[in-house]
Amino acid sequence: MKLNKTKFTKCEMVEVDFGRADLTGSSFNDCDLRNAVFDNTNLSKCDFRKANNYIIDPENNKISKAKFSLLGIPGLLTKHDIVIG
Repeated sequence: MKLNKTKFTKCEMVEVDFGRADLTGSSFNDCDLRNAVFDNTNLSKCDFRKANNYIIDPENNKISKAKFSLLGIPGLLTKHDIVIG
């Protein structure tokens, strides 16, 4: 599924399956991504700085040049079962 440069704004994207999607250059502004699935997804150049509740495995998705806020870092490290605080 190609969704390049899509601007998602004020969305509740709960349990959305983005598996194998190409979201290159998309932005997620004020979006709730709780339980959204990112599996083998191209997230290059995506902007997640204003998104929340996401879990993304950097080893299983392309995240080159994607933007994240410091508050979103735990969503990138979930699989490692570490505590950040």
